[in-house]
Amino acid sequence: MNLAQLHYTSAPPGPDGSGFRFTAVSPGVPAALLREAEQLIGYEPPRDAPPRPGPKELAAFPQALSLNVLADGSRLLARSVYTGADYSGRWGNFHAHAVHLPQPAGSGPAVGELPITAWGSPQWAAATPEAGAPVLAAVPAPGRLDRAALASFVAARGPWLAAFFADVRRLGEDPDAPQIVLVEADSEAVARWIMLACSVLPHQRGQWLTFTTYTRRPQLARQQIVGVMPEDGLGLAGQEHRYRVYDATRATAPTAAGEPDVWADTAARVWQAQRQDLVAEVRRLAAGPYDAGPLAALALAADIALPSPGRTAAADWAAGHRDALDGVRLHALARALGRPAGDRDPAEVAAAGRLLAALDGWAPPTVCEPLVALTLTEAVRTGAPPAALPTAGALGAAVRGRLAAELEPGLRAALGGPAAEPAHPAGLLRVASVLGVDVSDLLPGTARQLALALLTDPERAYGAGVRAALAELPGLRALVLDRLDALAAGDPAAGRRLFERTALRPTAADARPHLRMCAEAAASAAPAPDRVGALNTLLAHSGVSLYAEPLVLRTAMRLVWDGDPPGAGEAGLVLMATGAQVHREAGTWELLVQAAVRAPAGDTEAAELAPELLGQFQEEVPARLRPSLLLLELALNLRSGSAGGGWVRQALDLRSLDPEPGPRESAYAALCARLLAGDRPDSELRALIESNDAELLAAYRAAARTPAVRDRLRLDPGYAADCFTVWSSQPQAGPAWQEARTDLLDEVLRPAVRSLAAAELAELEQSLARLGGRWADEFRGWQRPGAFGRLRERFGGRRSGGAGNGG
Repeated sequence: MNLAQLHYTSAPPGPDGSGFRFTAVSPGVPAALLREAEQLIGYEPPRDAPPRPGPKELAAFPQALSLNVLADGSRLLARSVYTGADYSGRWGNFHAHAVHLPQPAGSGPAVGELPITAWGSPQWAAATPEAGAPVLAAVPAPGRLDRAALASFVAARGPWLAAFFADVRRLGEDPDAPQIVLVEADSEAVARWIMLACSVLPHQRGQWLTFTTYTRRPQLARQQIVGVMPEDGLGLAGQEHRYRVYDATRATAPTAAGEPDVWADTAARVWQAQRQDLVAEVRRLAAGPYDAGPLAALALAADIALPSPGRTAAADWAAGHRDALDGVRLHALARALGRPAGDRDPAEVAAAGRLLAALDGWAPPTVCEPLVALTLTEAVRTGAPPAALPTAGALGAAVRGRLAAELEPGLRAALGGPAAEPAHPAGLLRVASVLGVDVSDLLPGTARQLALALLTDPERAYGAGVRAALAELPGLRALVLDRLDALAAGDPAAGRRLFERTALRPTAADARPHLRMCAEAAASAAPAPDRVGALNTLLAHSGVSLYAEPLVLRTAMRLVWDGDPPGAGEAGLVLMATGAQVHREAGTWELLVQAAVRAPAGDTEAAELAPELLGQFQEEVPARLRPSLLLLELALNLRSGSAGGGWVRQALDLRSLDPEPGPRESAYAALCARLLAGDRPDSELRALIESNDAELLAAYRAAARTPAVRDRLRLDPGYAADCFTVWSSQPQAGPAWQEARTDLLDEVLRPAVRSLAAAELAELEQSLARLGGRWADEFRGWQRPGAFGRLRERFGGRRSGGAGNGG
């Protein structure tokens, strides 16, 4: 298909008129296209152009080669040149030769030469052809390429190239990207800029990159890249949202917009090295048009120096595409990455390590050795080895020996000093293993640090590097597990957390009983309902006899009860199963004692445990805990009837030694229950009344309010009569007893008496009469309304008798 051509210039008067107009147009070109083209192909000479230029001066005028996308999506490639001054107007005359490229945008990949290659083409006409325009089937043939001049141009614009390529990339990615304005004294230099831009763009993107190599009015230009003379570029700077200005007439290069662009910087260095062929070659490797990694890898393999970000991108890409490069280039890339560099940052070291991990065992040692040397050297220099380290097979014997000699002093110094991260010493030990450096004397200290880190912060400490070290270095693993076992014995909860939060597990061959129990406890997600059974399971899992190593009992108990004492019943079962001697040696006897003394009031199992503890741990139980155990024993004896005498005095004496609340309340409750029984010794009752102890009397009042006592008062007239005589007696006793008896008579006995039938009431009075005649009379008087107040006065009571809580 032949392309339509347009010629536009200032024509002398004739049948079609005079002035600027289309002087030759291919058949079939629509008028709308002509009208649109007319606005795009005009030419305004430079401000300082001579009014009547001669042939040599005309040749020096700038040429305007432009590519525009038209309203219908097609393109118009045009060249406009100045032809001299004539009658046509103040701008003089010019001739524009345009070629219509009809393929609309989005209709498929554009093929053929890039439009910018038409610069200098001999097929451009400087005048309207008289015999019709020559046929054009494609973009005008490229002009002569002066490679030496292009290389000189690139060298001169070196400081601008990286920022320029970054801005060109933005043009391809962002429809709203700022226009690029190129300020050059020569429009051919602008054309070279555009050639550079198209060279780094994908071919299709280069086909649609709009440009003009010259305009007098850049503010009105709509092309993506605009070339201007120096005098026309003034006033554009400072408008970064609209223009990115590259002024070659100034000494300083513009700063890059946004974040540093590794791809653009690499492309600039490739062009400066005159290896632009790599830009074309990289397209078969790159997943995206602006991937820095493959271009950087080709550049390094071609011995083009790159800064650290470029080397990082190359290593990262090659790690994922090790088959993409042939052996020669892969070896060259590895050598380039391994060279000494003052700007190497941690990201580059990590990327080199990833590449080494991809090549280790796959590529020959000669390819891996530069990366191995880099990785190991940086690991020792920083004291922070990466998780992925090479195997010993990645190094030849000669290189390993040389590196071992060079790195051993730094390696030993780093292992002997403090570590910022738990993984660092473990990684350095792996480095020593790869190099064959003997650091066995430093193993215990490193193992101790690592064990402490694992218990303190398991998730942070048990990273990939530590996992690898424990897997690769059996000596380190054994020492770490030994230390962990000792630490877990002191802090079993931390040992359990280690196994809950990491995948570390002791093997069947690891005879570390405390660790084995911690791991077993971690495997049990929920608390066991049978905690004594759980204790036995842990002891069995420890793999040792608790009689041979009693401390496992302490660890197991702390794992099951989380440092708190067991329940009193549980403590009794554990003591019965293991015997006292093991607890004495393990130091767990105090947990058993605490189980008893911290039990709630009324816990009969605590009372049953107390005599066992007093008998079996006579030497161990401290004075501060003995009163509590004795009170529990007293409560047991009172309930069993074997307490002997002097209960009240004994209870009060022990209470004065500050026992725990539970044993004190248990003893008081048992004591008061016996004092409310029908067979109580009168001496103990007198001791209670004469003690005038408010706390003990409060317990007595509380015991009298229990359902058992209230029921007996209603159902047993003899018992009710006995309680009346007790609670009415000794009015001369202290105020605490006065308050107690008043409360008991008014709030406990009176409601019970009022509920009695007449016959039951008569039987109660008969019981009182048998106890002594006065008691029956006093009872009848007490029953009458208001009588008890008088009774109190009669007995010498001085209080008005407010209600209490029992007594």
